[in-house]
Amino acid sequence: MANVTDATFRALLAKYGKPDVMYTEFVSAEGLCSEGKEKLLSILEYSKIERPIVAQIFGSHPDKIFHAAEIILKLGFDGLDINMGCPDKSVVKQGSGSALIKNPELAQEIIKAAREGARKLPVSIKTRIGFDKSVLETWLPILLCQKPAAVTIHARTKKQMSLAPADWESVAEAVSIRNKMKSGALIIGNGDVVDLGDGFQRVRKSGADGFMVGRALLGNPWFGNNLDGIRKAGVADIQNEIPVSKRLKILIEHARLYERVHKKERNFLRIRRHLKHYTKGLQNARAFREKILQAKNADEVERTVEEYDEYKG
Repeated sequence: MANVTDATFRALLAKYGKPDVMYTEFVSAEGLCSEGKEKLLSILEYSKIERPIVAQIFGSHPDKIFHAAEIILKLGFDGLDINMGCPDKSVVKQGSGSALIKNPELAQEIIKAAREGARKLPVSIKTRIGFDKSVLETWLPILLCQKPAAVTIHARTKKQMSLAPADWESVAEAVSIRNKMKSGALIIGNGDVVDLGDGFQRVRKSGADGFMVGRALLGNPWFGNNLDGIRKAGVADIQNEIPVSKRLKILIEHARLYERVHKKERNFLRIRRHLKHYTKGLQNARAFREKILQAKNADEVERTVEEYDEYKG
C-alpha cells in the first residue's frame, strides 16, 4: 500500500506480529528506470528482520519491467510482485495496475519480462477478479500460463474498489481453476480479513494457500502476534488484543521511528494516517485523535499520549 507499508511500519510488523512474508509499497518500474530513481530506491530500503520480503512494482512497458526486475534482484529481495490490480485513476491511466486486466496480451509480456529480469527470484502477481465485472475464468488462466510463483486475488473488481464486500467465493473459484490447470502457483486470497482467525477461516473455506492483509494492519502492527498459536490450534478465537497502555507506547514508538528514518523529510503529515488508527476503540477516541492529528513531531505525539487519561492508568 502506497505510503503505508513503508520501512518504518514494516519494522514494527516484524517486531510485534511478523507475518510469513511482507511486501514493500508498490514502485513504478518506469520510475526506477528514470533519472529520478534515487527517491524511489529509498522506498525499497529494508532491513534483515523484514525477511522474507517481496518488492512490488507496477508498469505497462515490458522493457522497463525487465530493468526494474534486474534492480530488485540486485537489491537482494526475496521475490518480485507485479501489481495488476491497483484501481487508482493515475495508475490505470498509464495502462498499469488493474488496466492490465483489459490488456491480457500486454500482461503476459510484462510477466515474461519480469521473470527474465528477476532470473532466480520468484515472480508473483496481485490482481482483481475483473475490471467492471468478474472475468476470473478467462483472466486467471492467462496469468497461470506464465508460471508465476503465486497469484494474489483481491476478491473485488476494479469498479468495486474496496466498497463492496470481498467475494471469497471467487477465491475458491481461483483455486479450482488453478487445480484444473495443474499449475504450481499458490493462490492467495485478499479482501476484508479482519483478524487472524477470520483469515484462517476464509482459507479453510476457499481452499486458498494463504491470505493477504492490508487495511486490518493499520494501527495494528501486532496483528500477527498469535500466528503460530492460530496455526497450531486451528481455531479462530485466540485473541491478539494488547493493553491500551502498550498500544499507545507503540504509537509513540512508531512516531519516533518514522521521524528517525525519514529525518530528511520536513513533512510529518504522512505518519498521521497511521497514528489515527491506533486510537480506534479507545475512550474519548475522537478528541484524542484530533489532538494526535495536529501533532507536528514525535515529541508532540508523546505529550498528547501522556495527557490521555487511559494511558496514565
